[in-house]
This record gives sequence, C-alpha cells and structure tokens, in this order.
Amino acid sequence: MKNASGKLVVYYDGSCPACIKDRRWYEKLAGKTNESVEWLDITGRDDILRQEGIDPDSALRELHVKDSEGAIHREMDAYILLMSRIPVLKPLAWLIGLPVIRPLLARLYHSWVDRRLTGQG
Repeated sequence: MKNASGKLVVYYDGSCPACIKDRRWYEKLAGKTNESVEWLDITGRDDILRQEGIDPDSALRELHVKDSEGAIHREMDAYILLMSRIPVLKPLAWLIGLPVIRPLLARLYHSWVDRRLTGQG
C-alpha cells in the first residue's frame, strides 16, 4: 500500500472506551513509530470532519486516516495503512487485505460498531 511513510492523522471516537483501548494498544506496539501518528478525537468536531470531506456519522462507524498527502483512507484501507507502520503488525495488515478476509472483517466490524452505537454491545 502506498503512503506507508509520513505523518498520519487518525480520526477516532474519544467517547468510545474500546476505541481508546485500541489507541493505547497501538501506541504501545508502535513505540517511536507512533511519533508519526496524530490522534484526533472526533467527539464534537463535526465541522472539522466535514471540512476534511468526512461525514460525521461515517466517522463514528468506520476508521478514517489521513495520509501525509492529504488523502483520506477509510474502513479496512485505514486499518491496513495504520498497521503497516508497525513491524509486528505488518503481517496482520497483509492478512486483512486478502480478498476473502477483507469483506468478512468489514462485515464483522460494522456489526460490532452498530451494536456499540445502539447500546447493545
């Protein structure tokens, strides 16, 4: 995947305990690599999201990452880009990108997010 270097901006839901936990897990694994990642809590920042061309509801439902060239990556592309920064996660990034795995994980992820947003999970 291109844009594997340079600064990334990760838009995450700071009001979601699981999202905060995932961020901390990533930061722990990333070590110094994490210095090239900026985490932006999207809570109450609908105007900023719209300026970036991101629908606020979509930002709650799927991960969005802006690469160093300003391109926005979403859903599995965002995870692959983020994970490809960390040597230990590169194999997982590759696995997520496989044609059979990718759509299955996307469905599971959306199901989990839907349950979280409706208070059922």
